[in-house]
Amino acid sequence: MKPEKGKTVVGFAGLGVMGHSMAGHIMRGGYDLLVYNRSKAKAMDLLTQGAVWKDDVYSLAEKSDVVITMVGFPADVEEVYLGERGLLAGARPGTVLIDMTTSSPDLAARIAAAGAEKGIPSLDAPVSGGDRGAREGTLSIMVGGEEAVFQDMMPLFSLLGKNVVFQGGPGSGQHTKMANQIAIASNMMGVCEALAYSKKAGLDPERVLSSISGGAAGSWSLSNLAPRILAGDFAPGFFVKHFLKDMKIALDEAERMGLDAPGLKKAFEQYGILASRGFENEGTQALYKLYGE
Repeated sequence: MKPEKGKTVVGFAGLGVMGHSMAGHIMRGGYDLLVYNRSKAKAMDLLTQGAVWKDDVYSLAEKSDVVITMVGFPADVEEVYLGERGLLAGARPGTVLIDMTTSSPDLAARIAAAGAEKGIPSLDAPVSGGDRGAREGTLSIMVGGEEAVFQDMMPLFSLLGKNVVFQGGPGSGQHTKMANQIAIASNMMGVCEALAYSKKAGLDPERVLSSISGGAAGSWSLSNLAPRILAGDFAPGFFVKHFLKDMKIALDEAERMGLDAPGLKKAFEQYGILASRGFENEGTQALYKLYGE
C-alpha cells in the first residue's frame, strides 16, 4: 500500500522534541493526521492546524492506514506495540507500522514477527539529526524490515529525511542506529575535550572552532553542538537520558556479539556521571560541563 495524499490516514504517536516536528511535516505534506501523546498539551498546535486527537494508541491504530511512533524507551515501544491495548491489537490487516524510536534490535524483530502473524507489516526506522534535522526535514533514516514495504513508504520518509537508507531485515535499522550512536559517543568526548583544551590554552574557542570544523576533525557534532556549548546553550536537541539508553542498548548488543567497545564504555561512564549530577534532561552537549569544572 503506497500512501496517497488526501486518502491515506497517518497516525503519529509521540510528540516530543523530534516527534512534534515530524508529525507536522506529515500533515503539511498533504496527509490526514491522527495524533496521540501522553500529554495532550503538546498536541494542541497540531490540532489547531487540522490534526485529529485520539485518546490512546489502540484507537489511533483503528483509524489509521499507517502509524508512526516516536516514543522514549524500549519499554515504551513494547507497551505501545505489544500491549493489550497496543497498536497490534488495534490495527487492521494491511496497516503499516513504523517505529522511529531508537530501540532494541531484538524488540524490533519481535514486533515484526508478531505483526506478520496478523498481516500487519512493520518497519524499524530510527533517525539521526536531532531537533534541527526533525524541524528541517533533513533527518538520516535507517530502515529495517521488508524492502517492498520500505519502498512503499518512501513518500512519507521523504517528508522527514534527506538520507533514507534500507539496511536489511527486521532490526537492521536499529543495529545501524547503534553504530551511529557509537560513533557519536566518542566524538562528543572529543568535541568537549577540544573546546576545554582551547580554553585552557588561552585561545578564542570560537576562532579555534572556525579552523578545525572544516578540516579533518570536522563532524556534525563539532559543527552543530560545539557552537551551542560556546553559547552556553544546553537545551535538549537530544536528551542525555535518551543517549544513555541508546548507549546501554549498544553495549548490550556489543557484549552479545563478543565485541569490545572501550570508547563507548568510557562515554557511557561519563554520561552516567553527568546524569547523576542532575543533567539528564539537558542536551548531549551538556557533557562539556564535566570538562568545564
